[in-house]
Amino acid sequence: MEIHVISYLILSTVMMFAGIYGFFTRRNLLAILISVELMLNATNINFAVFNRYLFPGVLEGHFFTLFGIAISAAETAVAIAIMINVYRNVRNIQTDDINEMKG
Repeated sequence: MEIHVISYLILSTVMMFAGIYGFFTRRNLLAILISVELMLNATNINFAVFNRYLFPGVLEGHFFTLFGIAISAAETAVAIAIMINVYRNVRNIQTDDINEMKG
């Protein structure tokens, strides 16, 4: 049984909109990071799916997906390091408390 491209695109769209919703509604920096990761994974699904269905003989889409995963891992490491430094200074990782660090 083969899964059609529409199923993958619906999954990717749901993931993207869940990430956008989480990014704009959450106040916790870690929840915002998870939302960004969800959006990046939605784009990785699109890369792999469009490569599989449009150009099944080549691997560019899969390489873009692997590159996206590597970028996502590096972005997560940097973001968590920033969150640790914010927590050390403010003792909280809510976005409302970050404005206190500007002064």
